[in-house]
Amino acid sequence: MHNAELLEEFVATFAKLDEMAVRARESDPAAWELRNGETDEYGWSRWRPAKTLSDRAQLDPVYAKLPARFPPLYEELVLSYRWATVDLQLFRLLANPPGPDLNRLLAEISRDPAIWQGLIPAGYIQFGRGPDMDYDPVCFDIKSRSKNGDYRIVKIDHEEILCNYRVKVVGEIAPSFYELVRQTIELAEGLEK
Repeated sequence: MHNAELLEEFVATFAKLDEMAVRARESDPAAWELRNGETDEYGWSRWRPAKTLSDRAQLDPVYAKLPARFPPLYEELVLSYRWATVDLQLFRLLANPPGPDLNRLLAEISRDPAIWQGLIPAGYIQFGRGPDMDYDPVCFDIKSRSKNGDYRIVKIDHEEILCNYRVKVVGEIAPSFYELVRQTIELAEGLEK
């Protein structure tokens, strides 16, 4: 399967694993911008990811702020789609909001200054959080780069960073971003049965 097909399947899991609902612009600006326009009687709208064709050069300003590149499949994802934060049950994928560039993606990754300042020097780039309301960052472990440019995916204890100024890996979520995408697709397929 080609990466484009794999990513199409992955993005299709968003609607299977998350309600993708937004009630007000203030609660989730990216979801509000991506809403389908219909609002139910309770004021909720559904959003959907938007397929885009972004130039690879849009990654340059993002990479200027990061210690390493994203894995190739994640690169392709951020260049091909815009989405709001989505709970995929294994983890929450941080938003890649609509816009003319990827500055809003970088803003999502670096939103919490204390987390950002703890993770980056330790060799972790956050791209998600734990599922549901779990605030633990889900990160690319850039010290584990494989020959194909992918990284091990780990979950970090946010309280250790915020309270004790140290980075503590809670566990490995997946051996690579590619495998995390596959696991998410398999989870969504399992729910359909």
